[in-house]
Amino acid sequence: MSTKPPGSATPWLDEHEERAWRAFRRMMIAVRTATVRDLAETSLSEPDYEVLSTLVERPEVTSTLHEQATKMGWSRSRLSRHAGRMETRGLIRRAPDPADGRGCLLILTELGKDTLRSATPVHLESVRRHFADPLDADDLTDLIRIGDKIMSAGRPPENGADGAQG
Repeated sequence: MSTKPPGSATPWLDEHEERAWRAFRRMMIAVRTATVRDLAETSLSEPDYEVLSTLVERPEVTSTLHEQATKMGWSRSRLSRHAGRMETRGLIRRAPDPADGRGCLLILTELGKDTLRSATPVHLESVRRHFADPLDADDLTDLIRIGDKIMSAGRPPENGADGAQG
């Protein structure tokens, strides 16, 4: 077997790297699948919860569509469609963004606050059961260190000249 895929300058993963990559992927899928399933009992999707939990932390429970899309790693158009569905359910409302004529503000409604308040204990219990409880303090410290290292390696330049959102 060659050390690089045909036509590529990038080497194959060695056995240790591949085992680590597969373990990481399986872990992410298992935790996410379980927490999404548990959260569904509250009638919220994972993106619904992300939008609501982020908005409640913001001043005046408001965020721009652009800021929210960047945080979630979504395109503005994808988030705009999702926000429309959340607005129909009364969880948020949208308003024109005075600083961006093409954008909008996402504003948490009282129903959204109440829904988040009732969903949060379910979500926290799920995260605890499927993620935190199986790990000890050293495991959690290692995950923080590894996460910080990976995020630092993928961070765009500080000046933002490449147009990346971060």
